[in-house]
Parts: sequence; C-alpha cells; structure tokens
Amino acid sequence: MALPSQLSSLSSLSPPSTSAPPPPPLQIHRRRRIALRFRASHTSSLGSSSNPAGPKVVVTRERGKNGKLIRALAKHGINCLELPLIQHTQGPDMGRLSSVLSADTPFDWIVITSPEAGSVFLEAWKAAGTPNVNVGVVGAGTASVFDDVLQFSNRSLNVAFAPSKATGKVLASELPKNGVKCRVLYPASAKASNEIEEGLSNRGFEVTRLNTYTTVQVQHVDQMRLQEALSTPVVAVASPSSVRAWVKLISDSKSWNNSVACIGETTALSAKRLGLQNVYYPEQPGLEGWVDSILEALGSHDQL
Repeated sequence: MALPSQLSSLSSLSPPSTSAPPPPPLQIHRRRRIALRFRASHTSSLGSSSNPAGPKVVVTRERGKNGKLIRALAKHGINCLELPLIQHTQGPDMGRLSSVLSADTPFDWIVITSPEAGSVFLEAWKAAGTPNVNVGVVGAGTASVFDDVLQFSNRSLNVAFAPSKATGKVLASELPKNGVKCRVLYPASAKASNEIEEGLSNRGFEVTRLNTYTTVQVQHVDQMRLQEALSTPVVAVASPSSVRAWVKLISDSKSWNNSVACIGETTALSAKRLGLQNVYYPEQPGLEGWVDSILEALGSHDQL
C-alpha cells in the first residue's frame, strides 16, 4: 500500500541577544518539498568527513529489525552503527488475542498502528484459524507487515483502510463506520495512549483494546559502542520509547547536541518534550520519508 509523501517544513529559531549568547535553539524540521532535490545535490558530500568509512547514523530499533533502514541508507553511501535501545515483551492481554478473534461475534475492524502490533496480531490470527478480518492500518510501514500474508493466503485478511495522514488521531477520525453498531478490536502496546479508542468511541464505535505487547529499555548497552554513537551525527529513532531510552543514555553527556531523525510526528513531539534539539521527521511516517529526514539532518550537520 503506497501512501503519498507530503513534505513541509517548520523551523523555530531564538532571536539573538545583545548581552549574553542565547541557548542553543530547539529545531524541529519536517521534510520540505524543495528538499526532494537533496539526494542529487548533497549525497556526494555525505562522506566528506575525515573518516568517510565511519558510521554517520545510529539505528536504534530492536536487534534484527534495522535491516531495511540500513540497506536504504547504504544506497546513499551511508554507514550505520546499530545500537538497539528497546526490546519488545509480551503484554498482559497477549494470551487473550487468539480466543477473542475466534469468538462467534466478529469484529468489523481490526486497527493496527505499528509493525510490532501487526506482527503480534498475525501470530494470534493464525492460531485462531485465520478468520475473515478487515484491517485498518495507520500507514504504509505498518501495512507492509501483511505483505506476505496477502500474497500467499486466501485473502481472508483484507487490509482495507489507511487514513489520509499516518497518525492515530486521523485514523480514529476517518475509519469508515458501517451501520449504527461497529465493533473494533485494537491490539496495542501497553504504553500507547488512549487517543485511538477515545476518538473511535466518541464516534460511536464499540472498541475492545487488548494490550498485547510492551516495550522496555535494553538492559545492557555496550559502552564502547555507546561512545561511538555519541559522536555520530544522526540518531534515528522509531518510537517514543526509543527516544526516552536515548535521553536516559545521554543524561550524563550534557554536551550532546547532534541530530535526531524520527520516523514520524508522534516520535518527534516526544523528542521535543524531552528537550532534544535538531529534530527531523517526515510528515508521512514510513521508510522513504524517514530516509529523507536522515539525509537532511546529515546535510545540515555537514554545513555546520
């Protein structure tokens, strides 16, 4: 499912002071339309540092799940340092998911808002005997989890909806409602907000939320790898949990002010709230926009 990449920009700078130097400005950048030319004009300069073979980007997803981003950046000649910050664990409602899917009364929609939620759901869906379901996804990255099933199954799983903008709020406002009573199953992270079920409930949907997984910070981080990460220009993060883990790791590094490239707006807002500067994100979450944001962050770093 290909979603449009809508790109825009927002940058806020503090005015200069005539007395004392101002504090470093907080910058949040959404991808600009004009920056679509960035790949052609700046990619050749990304390896211009004194150590061109060194890593330019820290990738922070759970180990084994950074491959797509690493390969996409490698096409631009960018080396990555893998430093997983979080890991997924079973949520309190995981054991109920397959039995709920097997119940006699079917759901009109299954709402999936992250790749991990999609992976967990697929395991339970297969255990339940692959019942017929209509799935609403938050965006293209989440939809891609279902690609293999859609290719090889009997199509009893139908990815039937994605919102005009890949956020939970827009999904809740746009999910089609068939009839007076419309039942929604929402398998989610235990740490996800109540935004989706509240938005759907306010529109008259009957929502069942199951907290099927959660995220925790990794227990051990290699210190040599962490020191290398602290000097790498860009850190790529894919969730608010990853942002919180990174902020905790750099709490003793007061001078760290490199760039953070977020997969989407929700993660970027979390980075802003936690005080990170030079935050980049695409308006439409997904791999392509994420790569563009990383390229822009690297270009700004090289200019500095």
